[in-house]
Amino acid sequence: MIEIKNKQIIINGKPELIMCGEIHYFRLDRKDWQDRIDKLKLSGCNAVASYVPWLCHEPVEGEMDLTGADRPELDLGGFIDLCRDNGLYFFVRPGPFIMAEMKNEGIPYWVYDKHPEIVPVGWDGRPAPTPTIDYLAPNFLREVKKWYTSVMKVIQPRLHQHGGNIIAVQLDNEIGMLSWVSNTPDLTDLVLADFSDWLARKYERSVLEQRYPFNLAEVSARSAYIRSPDESYSAELHTDLGYYMRDRFARYIHELRAYAEECGVRDIPFVVNIHGTGGGRGFTFPIGISQLYESYTQAPGYISGSDIYFGDLNMESFQDLYIINGFMDAVHDKDQPITSVEFNCGDGNFGETFGGRMDVSAADLKTRMCIAQGSRLLNYYLMAGGRNYRFDELGRDGNDRIAATGERHGFAAPIGPEVDLNYTFPRMAQAIQAMTAVSGKVAAMDEERDAVSFAFVPDYYMTEYGYPASERQQAIRRNLEANRAHGGWEIMGRAMLLAGYRFGSIDIQNRPLDPERTPVIALPSAKYLHRHVQTKLVQYIDDGGSMLIYGEMPLFDMEGHPCTILADALGVKALGNLSDQTRRSLSLYADGWAAPRPEVRTHHAQLFGLSQGEALFRAYGSDEACAFEVSLGRGKVIAFTMAYRCDIPLFQTALERLGANAALTHDHPSHGIFMTSVRNSEEERFIHIINLDGFDKAFNVYDTGNPLFDGHQITLGSRDGVMLPIQVSLGNGVRILYSTAELMRVEESRAVFRLTQAEDVIRLETDRELLESEHYAVIKEGRTYTLLSRKHAKVDPYLEIGFK
Repeated sequence: MIEIKNKQIIINGKPELIMCGEIHYFRLDRKDWQDRIDKLKLSGCNAVASYVPWLCHEPVEGEMDLTGADRPELDLGGFIDLCRDNGLYFFVRPGPFIMAEMKNEGIPYWVYDKHPEIVPVGWDGRPAPTPTIDYLAPNFLREVKKWYTSVMKVIQPRLHQHGGNIIAVQLDNEIGMLSWVSNTPDLTDLVLADFSDWLARKYERSVLEQRYPFNLAEVSARSAYIRSPDESYSAELHTDLGYYMRDRFARYIHELRAYAEECGVRDIPFVVNIHGTGGGRGFTFPIGISQLYESYTQAPGYISGSDIYFGDLNMESFQDLYIINGFMDAVHDKDQPITSVEFNCGDGNFGETFGGRMDVSAADLKTRMCIAQGSRLLNYYLMAGGRNYRFDELGRDGNDRIAATGERHGFAAPIGPEVDLNYTFPRMAQAIQAMTAVSGKVAAMDEERDAVSFAFVPDYYMTEYGYPASERQQAIRRNLEANRAHGGWEIMGRAMLLAGYRFGSIDIQNRPLDPERTPVIALPSAKYLHRHVQTKLVQYIDDGGSMLIYGEMPLFDMEGHPCTILADALGVKALGNLSDQTRRSLSLYADGWAAPRPEVRTHHAQLFGLSQGEALFRAYGSDEACAFEVSLGRGKVIAFTMAYRCDIPLFQTALERLGANAALTHDHPSHGIFMTSVRNSEEERFIHIINLDGFDKAFNVYDTGNPLFDGHQITLGSRDGVMLPIQVSLGNGVRILYSTAELMRVEESRAVFRLTQAEDVIRLETDRELLESEHYAVIKEGRTYTLLSRKHAKVDPYLEIGFK
């Protein structure tokens, strides 16, 4: 039995941590399956995932091969069973879209040929430049249902509850991504008719007539005026189209789930994966959350999974990963866990130019951060490379390979197409093995949080369908893109993490705000924000909540209509904006409690006149305020309405004044350290620490001012990470009181640790007797043993402790 409960994946009554690796059976000779599985097991993974390519299994309509009758490597059931025989869970991803560099994104050519009406048109009636499909086109759904009927016959008897190893089924892949990247909304005649019906249900007739000065019931009118909108209603169309597409995607997912359940595939997690990372950063990832959150929150039984395509986790990008994991959690229900179903691994050499080469630490450090934040499933993508076989007939693109990467595929994977283990494999395996050594613990642990939450506004990321000719739309989009991430993440978010703050996220647009549960909110704010959200924030502050704002104070609603509810409540009046575009050298000077600070150059400041409160920064020359602290009711707001530097003490002081203090801290002067902690109901804890820099660091760790590890200093190597136990029972009669070394393996008669410094300290409590060893000294005090390692971590990093 598989349950999704309390943000855990529970299998047969036990919380499980699923560490999965993607192996494409169809890209390997059948005789090589076992070898790739062996290598996956060597990494420490306990599960395998794979797409199931409709394009390969039914290249000709009606000629379905899921048993390997035509090509042995297409025996889907045989591959799943082999994984089961190796003691591995299976995560199956049957599409219909799979992407994976496949031709047509994995959809058979004959589907398009047979049903040309399913191919969308976009703005101004132009054809879609990507191989998208109108997801709810009746003829497409009929073909998908046939595909699902066939593939679910293989999946259903192999579900975990039927004695098999399949523990999750993904429904489609990266829904809406192709339309987003091409800015081509699906505007077929069928979609426009459905959109018009949706508008009629959403709005009163008089409101609808005011929003759209044309007859939506007339086919020719709506086709012309929606595909080529006029400036007078372009912003309204952008809003409605975004909301409609969310609903449409949710209906599509509901339809796919219904097909699966009709075939007996039920009582298992259905996964919806979220696209959006790019260029090694996370700025656009919340676009995928915005598009799809209604799809996976519409009913119990769904979980969402991210696509994490970061490069190295470093001082530039680490806050991106932390924040987007928080955003995913912000829209989940009380039971849904964080997962990542495409967790990029390998060396990043996708173009075989060595231009995107990743550090050996990349997958390791990203794994650690995700597990620390409560991720319960990671699917390493792509774990094993392979080859793209040839179709029997030459493709219409002049090439008969099944995919667009030539003969070889996955040449950046930890297990390459030529079976070699690339340089990233050992370090990735080290992280996986550290997590799985205590998987029963971490699978039921939650991150400890300080009294601040990072605000998520889904509609700030609903920018995927912008009419290129609309300056009104583009102005809103430009301001949202400038303020929703970038500075808010790289300045405020980064400063918060480097100051030691452990924070979750809250959807301030759709969820209630309670100062008791969320005492402080950090909001990256644009000058646009819904009327109802501004009203909600005013009530929240008046009731005793506090808020840190970075970016701009909202002065308009999301469609560009004046809306100053929040500013009016705070008693601040907008005086305009200054920027470098005005050909002046704009700089800021500190005032109030923010002073003294050096004058700082900047590129933007939003200026305000204050009727109350205290100015914190002013624009040099005008002396108008661009940062201030204002009280409202029982709450308080500190707003930085300018672009500023990552001044850690400034943001720390601001948060402390608002009532949020960082409990977990360190004393290293150079920053570059990420720390958080997790705890379970038995008060067992792990302290997660990552050194993001390329040099070793020695420091002490404190919890609410008290030294941890009995004051022993932690030495962490360059770009290394550790998960250090505190009060952790090993289940063999031994409890770790604390350790400066990382636990790597637990057995009845021994425990293996990874050392991190010249002399690690491990303090145990047990009635068992420790075996003597030349590798450690022991100080015994009753039931307590203090072990001092005699090994230097840089010489031999593993220490084994034996028990009688």
